[in-house]
Amino acid sequence: MQIVLPGALPDPSEARELAPHVLKAAPTLSRWLRLGRASITTTDPVAAGCTPYEHWLLSAHGFKPAQGQNLSSGLGPLWAGNVTKRDQPVWLAELVHVAPSRDGARLFGASDLSIELAESVALFDSAQDFFKGSGFSASPSSARHWLITIHGNFAPVCASPSLVSLGSMNDSWPKEPEARPWRRLVNELQMLWFDHPVNRARQARGLAPINSLWLFGGAKADQFADTRSTPVFKICETLHVPFNTHDWSAWLQALGELESTVFQPLAHTPPELVLIGRDRFVQLRPGTLARFVNRLPGKHWSNWWSPRN
Repeated sequence: MQIVLPGALPDPSEARELAPHVLKAAPTLSRWLRLGRASITTTDPVAAGCTPYEHWLLSAHGFKPAQGQNLSSGLGPLWAGNVTKRDQPVWLAELVHVAPSRDGARLFGASDLSIELAESVALFDSAQDFFKGSGFSASPSSARHWLITIHGNFAPVCASPSLVSLGSMNDSWPKEPEARPWRRLVNELQMLWFDHPVNRARQARGLAPINSLWLFGGAKADQFADTRSTPVFKICETLHVPFNTHDWSAWLQALGELESTVFQPLAHTPPELVLIGRDRFVQLRPGTLARFVNRLPGKHWSNWWSPRN
């Protein structure tokens, strides 16, 4: 089994400062870092259109983008789940919150919004008349996502909502002429939902309104490898939020909790680890000879934990 740790790989300068604190907060993990055999993958989130965690997830499921697609296109069929038409492109729209910021507009994905299924259903029902004649149709997929059918040749190269949420939405908003019908539809839904009962109720509870959609995906389910070859993994996300906000005190506290709940119980049977950062991920496999290899020049774990160039 693999243990996957999004947010476990700080940027090099921060990693150097954190190293002694990691040794204290998570001694079991520290031992695995010293003894493991590391395989490092550098990612390009802008080119891939997705976060390093999503990059790893798509790779682990054996996704291969087609010509003209970015890696993020595979998130459509991956998040959609049980896709029956495996030779058809799968597009998803995520329910999101868009807020003004100094750099234009900021997107908050569904994972930040605590969306209830009843809210998603009510917003979906209210949107149906606007989809008619728009060039798009929709059907529910989950509380967070709607399946989108594109009628025509429009096939945008989209970034994932998770990646867009880390920067300015303006950089990722589709601007090509072919995207005008989608932009028009989204603008209409934003006006419709501005004073929607769902959002009035959410704001009364102190929650951000659900005021927009973000389109992504476009790949086919048959671009994935046989699911029987996908490794078994456990994803521990407690480091992710403090990692993204650079709250290293909270990050170390979360690491200490993982030490007692996840790492210590596996101390005598070290698992494979996947540590994920901002532009890379490291797969760490246990190895009995690693303690000797780490003595060789350039092989110490600090060389990949906090590289200097």
